[in-house]
Amino acid sequence: MSPNEVAERLAGLREEFDRSFAEPARRHDVEYAELLAVRAGGRPYALRLSQASGLHPDRPVTPLPGPQAALLGVAGFGGAIVPVYDLAALLGHAVPERPRWLVLASGAPPLALAFHELDGHVRVPATDIVEETAGRDGSDILRGMAPIAGGSRPIVDLPAARAAVHQLTGHKPDVHEEQ
Repeated sequence: MSPNEVAERLAGLREEFDRSFAEPARRHDVEYAELLAVRAGGRPYALRLSQASGLHPDRPVTPLPGPQAALLGVAGFGGAIVPVYDLAALLGHAVPERPRWLVLASGAPPLALAFHELDGHVRVPATDIVEETAGRDGSDILRGMAPIAGGSRPIVDLPAARAAVHQLTGHKPDVHEEQ
């Protein structure tokens, strides 16, 4: 880039920066849904970022013996031992390989869900999302559809996933635990 091109580019960036202060503040949480486009068991899904407190690739998971095929084991997060469940297994899909990614669900008790691929972060206008407030049979963890490039994706509701895990394990949530 020539010095003139650099100067023009800087002037354009300054103008854009200054103009951003003249525009009304945007309410991202209201206008847009922030989603993670993921794949579990080879199928596309979306997760709401507002329901997650962390995303971790290649986190070691210590396997645990037990009757729950969906329970992969436990992982450490900030000094806490957190159960890790396979999202594909919770959704009823075959689990071809060990998932690479872990999403830590917000709320209590701690819960991490493992999935195979992260396709990326997307912002979708909130008005474009087809909402579904409750699963069809009460144990379904899918709540709505999000239009994302390449097609619509079912939205995995992390609080509903926690409730499904509680149902699998027979755990009765404490009054202080979120559903």
